[in-house]
Amino acid sequence: MSARARAFDAILFDLDGTLLDSIPLILESFEHAFDVMGMARPEPAQLARAMGIPLSSFFGELGCDQATIDALIDAYRAHNLEHHDARVSAFPGVVAMVESVRGQGLQTALVTSKNRPTAQRGLTMIGLGDSFDVLVSCDDVTRPKPDREPVDKALALLGVAASRAVFVGDSLHDLESGRAAGVRTAAALWGPFTRTDLAPGTPDYWLEAPADLLPLI
Repeated sequence: MSARARAFDAILFDLDGTLLDSIPLILESFEHAFDVMGMARPEPAQLARAMGIPLSSFFGELGCDQATIDALIDAYRAHNLEHHDARVSAFPGVVAMVESVRGQGLQTALVTSKNRPTAQRGLTMIGLGDSFDVLVSCDDVTRPKPDREPVDKALALLGVAASRAVFVGDSLHDLESGRAAGVRTAAALWGPFTRTDLAPGTPDYWLEAPADLLPLI
C-alpha cells in the first residue's frame, strides 16, 4: 500500500490486555500484595479499575498513604517479576499483526501504564523488543492514562498528527486517553473486557481479533 493511500501514519498500542496476555498474573499479583500487607482484597469491580493505570494511581484511589502505596508496589512487583516469564505470553495473532503494520511502513508506539523496564521485558519476551519506534511508560509522564498526556507524548515523539494515528487498547482508560488526544481509537476485544464494558468509551473501531486492524490502515 502506498503512503498516499494509507488511512494512518502511526499505530499506538497498549501493552497488557492488548499485546500481552498478562491479566491473570496481574490480578494474582494484586491479591498477593494485599495479602502480604494484611489488607482486604478489593472487590473484582475495583480491581477492574486497576487495569490500565499505574500501580501508584490505583493504590492511591483506595486511600492508601504513601508508605502503604510503596509497600504494596514492592510486594506486587516482587511477585509479578518472579512469575512473569512463565505466566505471560503474546495473544494469538498480535506478533504477526505488529509485524504487518511495520511491514507496511507505518510507525508504531507503545503507550503503557507499566514502568519502562517491565514493559520492555514483556516486549522482548514475546519477540517484539525492537518493534516500536517509541515507548511511553508511566515513567515518562506526570498525568498517566486516562489523561491524554501519554498519547500526546507518543505523537510528539513520532512527529505524527493526531488525525493520522489510531490507538489500540483493551480498557476504557486507553479509549478515554486516545479520544482526549484526538486520535482514532480501536477496542481490542480479545482482552479482559467485553463490548458492553468498553461501549462507554465510544471506540471508533471494534476489533474482534488482532488481524481486524489491518484492513483499517
